[in-house]
Amino acid sequence: MASEHDLEAALDRIEQALARLEAAAAKQAEHVEQSGAAVVELGELRTRHRKLKDTVAQELRQLDLLLANLPSQRG
Repeated sequence: MASEHDLEAALDRIEQALARLEAAAAKQAEHVEQSGAAVVELGELRTRHRKLKDTVAQELRQLDLLLANLPSQRG
């Protein structure tokens, strides 16, 4: 039969293992939270990039129209 000392030592090991598991779970939760924030930020950056790209494309089309309608100056 296990002595009281053996049982206390086993309980201590179980508590230490539980503490390591809780720390690992907290670290994993933090990583998931950071990853989620990064995904949201990436989505926002992609949306912003698409809008800027569309705006630049529209401005370039307008510039092309303006240049096409300028009188030619041949000397």
